[in-house]
Amino acid sequence: METQRQKKIGGVIQKDIADVLQRAATDGGLRGTLISVSKVIVTTDLSIAKVYVSIFPTKDAQELLKGMKSNQPLIKHELAQRTKNQLRRMPELMFFLDDSLEYIDGIEKSLKGKDNPIDNPDLLEKRKKA
Repeated sequence: METQRQKKIGGVIQKDIADVLQRAATDGGLRGTLISVSKVIVTTDLSIAKVYVSIFPTKDAQELLKGMKSNQPLIKHELAQRTKNQLRRMPELMFFLDDSLEYIDGIEKSLKGKDNPIDNPDLLEKRKKA
């Protein structure tokens, strides 16, 4: 369970890192790419922040994630500058792709389209009996 302090630090990082990442993408020539930070989870010792990002359009997602990981020291530095009045030590940043929006989109498409599992139960995988 997250402590109040972990939640607070996660919130501070989430607010500022979204700006940093969006600006980096725009400066990098990726206009029209939307980056949102869906959640930030900080470890109990406050040394690592796991940053979950959603990237739209998704075709650029893997490439951008790779860029974030390779530019982690620069992103961490920029974030430290912005949060220096709130955080004494900036945790290490780890980036992960949050594909929940894509997953939800897939569910919506299958419910609207001809591949609706409610109308056609054969589309669903059969559960094995234990």
